[in-house]
Amino acid sequence: MSEVPYSVGEGPATRVSLSLPEGTAEAIRRRVGKREFSAFITEAVERELRGQILDEYLADYERRQGPISEHEQERARRVFDEVFAEEGQWPAAS
Repeated sequence: MSEVPYSVGEGPATRVSLSLPEGTAEAIRRRVGKREFSAFITEAVERELRGQILDEYLADYERRQGPISEHEQERARRVFDEVFAEEGQWPAAS
């Protein structure tokens, strides 16, 4: 059977083992409830991945083009968020 490459946020759900400090797990349960625990973790991980992908892109851009101002970095973050929110698509993680 060939493996299907999925982008971030795509594909069927798969079980993974995750260890968290008990206080963190309890705080999540209190905030979102037991039933929404996995969705909360998924959203947090996807947010982190999106940030890392953008950071990698900006670092690559700076290597090629030179420094990017703080204002330009914030603008890039807003544009990145808007584009992927509209398209519902994620760039592939490198």
